Amino acid sequence: MKLPLLAAVLACVSLVAVADETDVRKAVEAKLGKVEKLVRAPMAGIWEVTVDGQVFYSDDKATYLIFGNLLETRTGKNLTAERQFNSLPLDLALKQVRGSGKHILVTFEDPNCGYCKKLAKDIQTLKDVTIYTFLYPVLGDDSYEKSKAIWCAPDKAKAWIDWMNNGKALPAVPAKCDTSGLDKSAQLGRKLRVNGTPALFFASGERVPGYIPAAEIEKRFAPAGG
Repeated sequence: MKLPLLAAVLACVSLVAVADETDVRKAVEAKLGKVEKLVRAPMAGIWEVTVDGQVFYSDDKATYLIFGNLLETRTGKNLTAERQFNSLPLDLALKQVRGSGKHILVTFEDPNCGYCKKLAKDIQTLKDVTIYTFLYPVLGDDSYEKSKAIWCAPDKAKAWIDWMNNGKALPAVPAKCDTSGLDKSAQLGRKLRVNGTPALFFASGERVPGYIPAAEIEKRFAPAGG
């Protein structure tokens, strides 16, 4: 192919790509609502689409929508789960840092959950970890009231640790306290289909529904930590 002709073909391809992006966005928004993010997936002819925090995929013409996980065969990575992990609103979570904090663990927990209390004690033995805990009161009204007391405490993480590890009485809820963040945390758990507590999310994209001991948590850190 002569160079001028090749240049013309490439220009056409570029224009088609732009048109495809617009078409995909319009088609998806017509079906599912506002697209938060639209990028090329690491698979030819496929777009990665984020709507309401959920990641799914579309072909170039938005003829088909694919709901599920995209796996990289070479590494075994769950690219969809990794993307969702990286988009979590961590500003809504209680944060603990131990050591260098280089390993990341995200949990959804209820203050009345027995296995969450067991996990809380295990977490104190972990090294070089940052734990983000989303309050997820699913065990009744008392769980919500305790979560509210923790959320409204001057030091949320300390109130959480004191309660979960030592059963220390929670501080009284002040007359004025904005609990919208707590409500958003609960909404996030439902959106992610967290059906019980504790639920653990790792930076690798792995999700563990239920309690696992500290040794099992550290095994999941090992591949990413070297």
